[in-house]
Amino acid sequence: MADAETAAAPPPPANTHVPTVRVIARDDLGRAYGTGRRKTSSARVWVLPGDGTVTINGKNLLDYFARRTHVDEVVAPFAVTRTACNFDVKATVKGGGLSGQAGAVRHGIARALQNYDPAYRPALKSAGFITRDPRMVERKKPGRKKARKAFQWVKR
Repeated sequence: MADAETAAAPPPPANTHVPTVRVIARDDLGRAYGTGRRKTSSARVWVLPGDGTVTINGKNLLDYFARRTHVDEVVAPFAVTRTACNFDVKATVKGGGLSGQAGAVRHGIARALQNYDPAYRPALKSAGFITRDPRMVERKKPGRKKARKAFQWVKR
């Protein structure tokens, strides 16, 4: 009996989790890059130190997005990290409508800020800006009027 007890497997180590090391990812010009996506929109975003100028497809932020809600959504990552006028943003965005494009630019800015300084990641992650919103328009199925709407059913 004593041999069976001593032959038991040793307990597993207490701390087997290895933390992920995040590094600063900037190019030679001091820019950080992030790709953002929302619905069918895709945005390429560069963040660099500056005075807070946001340029989207060659236009000023307020000229590109007319709605206040879209502007607020784009600058939300800067409000969370408290870096409102510390960075310039240059973004190119394609596809979708204005709401999808605003969400894509926000996602790209959040990823670029994370690449610029990994210390911004916890605030961006807790606000939900790092996670891509997976919601897409459902396709229309054959034999239906819309994606889910069926024809009216009549028994007789």
